[in-house]
Amino acid sequence: MIAKFWRAEGAAVRCVLCPHRCRIAEGESGICKVRRNEGGRLITLVYGLAAAMHVDPIEKKPLFHFLPGSASFSIATVGCNFRCAYCQNWTLSQSPRELKKVLGEEVHPDQVVRMAVRARCRSVSYTYSEPTIYFEYALDCGTLAREAGLKNIFVTNGYIETAPLEEFKGILDAANVDVKAFREEFYRTHCGGRLEPVLTAVKKMKAMGVWVEITTLVIPTLNDSDEELRDIATFIKKDLGLDVPWHVSRFHPDYKMPGLPATPEKTLVRAREIGMEEGLIFVYTGNLGGDAGENTRCPGCKQTVIVREGFQVHTMNVLDGKCRFCQTPISGVWK
Repeated sequence: MIAKFWRAEGAAVRCVLCPHRCRIAEGESGICKVRRNEGGRLITLVYGLAAAMHVDPIEKKPLFHFLPGSASFSIATVGCNFRCAYCQNWTLSQSPRELKKVLGEEVHPDQVVRMAVRARCRSVSYTYSEPTIYFEYALDCGTLAREAGLKNIFVTNGYIETAPLEEFKGILDAANVDVKAFREEFYRTHCGGRLEPVLTAVKKMKAMGVWVEITTLVIPTLNDSDEELRDIATFIKKDLGLDVPWHVSRFHPDYKMPGLPATPEKTLVRAREIGMEEGLIFVYTGNLGGDAGENTRCPGCKQTVIVREGFQVHTMNVLDGKCRFCQTPISGVWK
């Protein structure tokens, strides 16, 4: 299938889907390895090729303030426009690079939506790898999902240009965006990208009316200093809003970083404290299992209004978007 967002440059093509803006020679692929120049046209190699499909609790995305307790039909192709050395889904995201092939099962967008409806999901999530690189597939699935009354969710690294992002206006309902660190050096060295375009994209999503939550995987010695965590919290506060949830999640050794230790619990507790010190209302710890930092407290009366354990909601005291106890509005999408 011919891809969107490219232009011809002689026999080469320039992909303008993401900030890499790859110039791709005839017969070659871009950094993501799933968009190739064939005969002077940019072709997507992953359209309709699902490499993973599951029914997940929405809390797994993680989204804590968007239809809590609901199921989301989750889909991915292979490929990614980042090369994170610590990727915890690398068998999907990096397989075109590692295996030199594109894997997947042919599943058309209408089938995706039918399966989601049949499974009684309230949304479709484009997740596991990077939805930007299967843009056309996600757009077609999302359009049909919206017609069927389903919401659409991106779980994304945020490395996308503004023009393609705007094509999802009115289609994309929520996004969990990885702000992986707050140093350009981290992005260059460990991800093969840049920080600034991510910040631009997440601000654009917020401006489009997309419900946004932020995740930072806290990696020992790489992005876990108080100063850097405070910088992320400050960005959320100043550029997105005090009520935007921030998930600080535990790293476990994987892929090309097996030698690093898992994130100590005390580091995540401290990260959460930093977010709250900066005035963020909703800061959550992730991948700890049963930690009280998964719960939601009312910003008014301070009572716990949502109790979670793992990916399950055990207690829900948010009614019509308000605290059951004091009627303080709780930011989010509840219906």
